[in-house]
Amino acid sequence: MLNARAAHHEHRYDAAYDGLRSAQQQSPLEPDDLRRLADAAWWLGLMTECLRLTEAAHRGFLDSGLVDRAATHALDLGGMLAMRGEPALAAGWLGRARRLLDGRPVGSAHGLLWYVDLSWALGEGRWDDADRIGADLRQLGEEQAVEHLTALGYLGSGLATLRQGRAPEGFALLDEAALRAVGGGVDAEWTGHIYCMVVSACLEVADLNRARQAQAAAYRWLDDFQHAAMFTGVCRAHAVSLLVSEGAWAEAEQEAATVTLELAELNVEAVAESEYQVGECRRLRGDLAAAAASYDRAQQLGRDPQPGQALLALATGDGAAAWAAISDAVARCSGDPARCARLLHAQVQIGVAAGRRDAAARAAAQLRGLADDFGTPGFRAWASHATGLVALSAGRPADALPSLREAAAAYRQLRSWYDAAVTDGLLAEAHRLLGATDLAQECQDSAAALFRRLGIESPAPAPSGGLTAREAEVLAKVAAGLSNREVAAALSISEATVRRHLANIFAKLGVGSRTAAAAWAHGHGLVTPARR
Repeated sequence: MLNARAAHHEHRYDAAYDGLRSAQQQSPLEPDDLRRLADAAWWLGLMTECLRLTEAAHRGFLDSGLVDRAATHALDLGGMLAMRGEPALAAGWLGRARRLLDGRPVGSAHGLLWYVDLSWALGEGRWDDADRIGADLRQLGEEQAVEHLTALGYLGSGLATLRQGRAPEGFALLDEAALRAVGGGVDAEWTGHIYCMVVSACLEVADLNRARQAQAAAYRWLDDFQHAAMFTGVCRAHAVSLLVSEGAWAEAEQEAATVTLELAELNVEAVAESEYQVGECRRLRGDLAAAAASYDRAQQLGRDPQPGQALLALATGDGAAAWAAISDAVARCSGDPARCARLLHAQVQIGVAAGRRDAAARAAAQLRGLADDFGTPGFRAWASHATGLVALSAGRPADALPSLREAAAAYRQLRSWYDAAVTDGLLAEAHRLLGATDLAQECQDSAAALFRRLGIESPAPAPSGGLTAREAEVLAKVAAGLSNREVAAALSISEATVRRHLANIFAKLGVGSRTAAAAWAHGHGLVTPARR
């Protein structure tokens, strides 16, 4: 037994598990040893057994009159069940912990309950409440010399501050939480939690290089743990997001499959996010049916499928559905500025493509405000991209150029190669409209090289005018001199569909005839001149 306890203390959880399980087969374990065995099972990813053992430890402490320790295990059960995707059972155990602690002197267990309340406040967008609880946690931790409570207080306040748009202050608080976690006074499970939350926060506000640095620190910490199923799996989930942003889509899908295998019984939120990211991989590669299936699975697991699902609708040619979906998503996230930024970026793209230029311009202005508030590299890149796209779609290529150049440079610094390629394509169009053919070709070549690097075909240059991809195809055929019947045959659609597309094209371009629309198409490069 002494060897098993020593193994647990030294984070050799496989040896601790084997030794404690062997001892349990000989005679019932005391609550403290049940706790050690449950902890070892958790680190090894044996969640069902961990839950059973934690409940047994809870009963043991309760029978011994150690109410605070029993309440702590009730909190543990609530947290594990919530991550596992069983909210009703989780609520039951959290309620029991609250009842056990009610009226007792404030101690470490109360601090953990406060952290649960803080997490709920963050989830509901109650930033002031979260910040207040974080301050109370820091004070309690200092008064009782419980370092993990102090660190969690800094973490909670940092997350609340960051999500309100005060990024420098928020990151300073998160840095303090991380420093305390690595200082040696915080238990390993809370250290891992803090690392994971810091990386997640960086991803949320699109500070990708900061996320990579925090991820590298988390992996260095994990080097000391041979067995850490939960934290290794969550780190993989974060890696999936970073790989998708870099365009390493095949590797991202492989990592996502491992996340699902490792965390299916441990952390449903991480699995859902990985499934969503697989949808992004497939959408960007043009595998639209598979992307739809991934977004659906992510939604079933509790992950909002936006903005990916709306962008998928746009890719299938349903601009109206895309606009309705993204507009609803933006409205729902009005109280969460960090999440709203990502949705606004998609709303601008969809608005321009769906011919809703004024609405797209308003979304771009709102995104610019958020980028100025947060100041993170990703938000600034999105805002510049959106501003340039709106200007280009409105026929102001000279105004578009500075913003698009800023976006292209920022995307490269973030290693967001797909976005960099798209922005290079927009720069090519802006230069072409200004008559700078050499610069246009240079940008188009750069875009094509990036798309080849990503392993996908370079899309046709995006036309201004708010046309969808299908409308641009129809207009190109008409401008080439084809009749409606010939266009229908060439694109395998009906003549009625051609007529409907033309009506939309005329409305978006503000023209009243095929001749005027054809002239616009020739002027915007939709028709390749015949070689002589």
